[in-house]
Amino acid sequence: MPQVTNSRRETSSFTSTLPVSGKGQARDLLEDDGSPQTAILDEGRLNMARLDRALTIQQASEGFFWQFGGSSAELCGRTFSDLVHPSVQQPLMRQFTGLIEGRRDRFATDVIAVGRDDATFTVPLTALMVRGGLPDESSILVMMPSTQNDSADSEVVGGRNKKLLSPIDARILEGIASGLSTIPLASRLHLSRQGIEYHVTCLLRKLRVPNRAALVSRAYSMGVLKVGVWPPKVVPDFIKD
Repeated sequence: MPQVTNSRRETSSFTSTLPVSGKGQARDLLEDDGSPQTAILDEGRLNMARLDRALTIQQASEGFFWQFGGSSAELCGRTFSDLVHPSVQQPLMRQFTGLIEGRRDRFATDVIAVGRDDATFTVPLTALMVRGGLPDESSILVMMPSTQNDSADSEVVGGRNKKLLSPIDARILEGIASGLSTIPLASRLHLSRQGIEYHVTCLLRKLRVPNRAALVSRAYSMGVLKVGVWPPKVVPDFIKD
């Protein structure tokens, strides 16, 4: 099993830190729906963190600290929402609220996280409520696959604070994400067709993708485009002043 470190710099088996009546719930809930996370858990490739009901990080595996580029002292005591991109914080918090209020036992979703060197990456996250004998013994277990040995195919482009786009690039990206083709985009932005094509080519090169569909997908995965917003909007952090 992965090792965990808490704010007192103690290290122990992760499951030994769960409430006594909650031991085994993580495996049971994962096995109930045949989640592939169970096999990952067995192989020790799953990074985990234990949160309290305020979503404050109480303990985590060593891989979790590595993934997010901080030590136990730096990350324990922080709110988990601090570790995900602003564009996904609100929908993710709604999911956690469902756990805390007892409307669900678990959820699984892809999140845009902010890791080492402030770089963004997309990772599948599973969270489940581990209930103890008393309400204050309950905690939330967060699990995600390790990205430590990911291949070059999952290389991150850009960080949360990197200004990737000019204002006109941002407007073009928003237009493409909303389904506009070159001519309507040119009309909307008062540019020539050739001007739009030039900017699109630059965007494809900058985000290292082959076509417009992949451009939109990559922009969402990097957190450049806000999640759950229509029409699509670029996160201001990515727009050059």
